[in-house]
Amino acid sequence: MLRAGIDIGSRTVALVVLDGLKTVRTALVDTGFNPLGTAREMAALVPPEVAIIATGYGRHAAGAEFARSVVTEIKAHALGVSRLFPEARTVLDIGGQDMKVILLDGRGGVNDFQMNDKCAAGTGKFLEVMAGALGYRSVEDLGRDSLQGNAIIKISSMCTVFAESEAVSLLHRGVARSDVGRALHVSVVERAFGLLQRVGYEAPLVFTGGVAMNPCIVTMLKEKIRGRVIIPENPQLVGALGAALVDCGKDGV
Repeated sequence: MLRAGIDIGSRTVALVVLDGLKTVRTALVDTGFNPLGTAREMAALVPPEVAIIATGYGRHAAGAEFARSVVTEIKAHALGVSRLFPEARTVLDIGGQDMKVILLDGRGGVNDFQMNDKCAAGTGKFLEVMAGALGYRSVEDLGRDSLQGNAIIKISSMCTVFAESEAVSLLHRGVARSDVGRALHVSVVERAFGLLQRVGYEAPLVFTGGVAMNPCIVTMLKEKIRGRVIIPENPQLVGALGAALVDCGKDGV
């Protein structure tokens, strides 16, 4: 039986279609300026008789229009990670505008979670803004160059606006942009580690979301926790996978 999950996030919309437990189709596109319109186009890729379960920021709008049911991002990521990595006990998800840590119970359920969704500090949007401020063409370029930077400075503010001003000021003082970039990445990892400590994380840890594709963040996170960090093959699809795994009559919330 076909089932589909759609994750409507602030930066991307992801779709996963399952036939039983086998993935038969995936898609990932930029959210753009009309999230529901983008999600509607993605839903059109699925046969009309297939149940679509929505998660992410836009789940309720999707639920009012085309989704059979909705599920929270916390539950969706717990289900998706547990499907891919049954041994996982902690999820760190850093997306476009939020950061969350989820403790798993080993059966696809959630024991506890912490979420930072008050502002874009430490998220993909934060790194995107900083890449532009430092003159990089992309976040990927920022991440690669920052790996070569020296740990000689610290960014004191995690507010995106103030951190951008501080980063530009450091450049004007002659600090190498790779060093500034490294300091910015350190601030993101410190923020993530704070959330992990607050929950009382357990290994193994699975890192999901778009920021999981940043090599500098991954390297620093591994050094910080001094343990194994598992990166899914497609870290931006995990929420959609989890949504597709939801039993509409039981788990959809």
